[in-house]
Amino acid sequence: MARLTRRGFLGTATGVGGAAVLGTPAAQAAQPARAGQAAAGPTVPAVVDTVTVTASDPRYLDLTQRGYNARFAARPDAIRLVHSTEQVVAAVQEAVTAGARITVRSGGHCLDGLVDDPEVRILVDLSEMNAVGYDASRRAFSVQGGATLGQVYRTLYLEWGVTIPAGDCPTVGVGGHVTGGGYGPLNRKYGAVVDHLYAVEVVYVDSAGTARSVIATREADDPNRELWWAHTGGGGGQFGIVTRFWFRSPGATGTDPAGLLPKPPHSLLKTSTSWKWTDLTEADFTRIVRNHNAWHAAHNEPGTDYDTLNSALLLYNYVQGAVSLTAQLDGSLPNSRQLLDSYIAAVADGVSAPHTTTAHSTPWLKESLKDHYDTGLYNRGKFKGAYLRKGWSEAQLAVLYRNLSDPAYTGHGGAILFSYGAQVTKVAPDATALAQRDSMLKANFLTYWTDPAEDDRHVAWLRALYRDFYAATGGVPLPDGDADGSYINYPDPDLTDPRWNTSGVPWQTLYWKGNHPRLQAVKKKWDPRDVFHHALSVTACR
Repeated sequence: MARLTRRGFLGTATGVGGAAVLGTPAAQAAQPARAGQAAAGPTVPAVVDTVTVTASDPRYLDLTQRGYNARFAARPDAIRLVHSTEQVVAAVQEAVTAGARITVRSGGHCLDGLVDDPEVRILVDLSEMNAVGYDASRRAFSVQGGATLGQVYRTLYLEWGVTIPAGDCPTVGVGGHVTGGGYGPLNRKYGAVVDHLYAVEVVYVDSAGTARSVIATREADDPNRELWWAHTGGGGGQFGIVTRFWFRSPGATGTDPAGLLPKPPHSLLKTSTSWKWTDLTEADFTRIVRNHNAWHAAHNEPGTDYDTLNSALLLYNYVQGAVSLTAQLDGSLPNSRQLLDSYIAAVADGVSAPHTTTAHSTPWLKESLKDHYDTGLYNRGKFKGAYLRKGWSEAQLAVLYRNLSDPAYTGHGGAILFSYGAQVTKVAPDATALAQRDSMLKANFLTYWTDPAEDDRHVAWLRALYRDFYAATGGVPLPDGDADGSYINYPDPDLTDPRWNTSGVPWQTLYWKGNHPRLQAVKKKWDPRDVFHHALSVTACR
């Protein structure tokens, strides 16, 4: 299949939304040559028509089973494999005219059934819209909505030596990751990925039912600025379809692309520390988690040697064999090993169980392109999230230990604590839709299993753990306390259910806090017919 290639895209400007894709005159303005590179003539890539795939097509299974969680599988009447913004507009218009439920898929990593909803009739697949390039007219890097993080990292780094501070799974799609306020290894140094989002191109539907495209930027005088703001953490698939993102760091000046986004470390020092479950007592387990959380509470400010620290405390359950702490740091720091050794020692302080630690160095890009989240046959899952502003209580640690130390539970369950905070905390909660700005850690409660016949059992296990863990606050991590609500990219429809959320606090507040009314206003203006919706989407204010 002929399609728009990344290399073809790099030779064109993207000053007009969709221009580079369509090969219009605006797309044919050649970019200035980079240092040491001869100027090349304009490249106008060919664009193929929208590909329609239905259930009788052998490609249907590949395109409907791209989801990360095998519990959910899309069954639309048709999939529209699109290649340009105009094709997305046409697909959306078709759905609106027919009264057919529509949704969009970028990378396919949604943890719940927001995309793979049986009521969806038309699925717009953006995976062929994956070009990454530099837009001189906007002094920003243009990324099409179907690109994966790995594609973005590779192109930005090899072509210009820069990156965006996004997630550590290269197969995640930019579309859902960015719009949900995604995070990753460089957040402590450079802030959230949405802090570097300059603009979005969005296909939306107006009050008359007409599908259109529009570009919204963060410029203060942009009349569409609120639409940009909603895509800085409001969540994907609910205001329209983002066909393109532009990235430029705030405060970046000049026209040299190499100075407009952060530069990653050229190498990373990585360590992995493990404690075997057979060696752990409850006191040891509790001490590890308490030490870890206390360290992050004491190191939540930017401007230290630990700015590039990225760590995960992997509190896996007994059948998985061990509790582990993985950590990485800028390997070019002269004292990087001493810094990591000190961090590990702080987490292990007072723990009687022995631990083992391995360390190795790796180039940044090589590490960034590794897929750390392939669960193999354990492809069915349930997930819940939380932000931590303070450490967990003794009662919470007792609940966690009781559930994770149980050898009778055979699912691959647990909780992961991901490093966060530092530079993220320096942005006001209402500057972006991502409201949780003073948290030090993110938690992902999860379980995986293999057998569809055991779905109810494993879902019930995680629901009970989470309910008991947050028993003091109605079964959920209330905002602005020790916790700070949850993360929309760890979607959990249970939060909408009064059986599991007995706090009296609306689920929208758990995800967006005080930013929810503003998101409602954006929804009312830009999606007045509620064309784009799912189980956890914003509803318009009335």
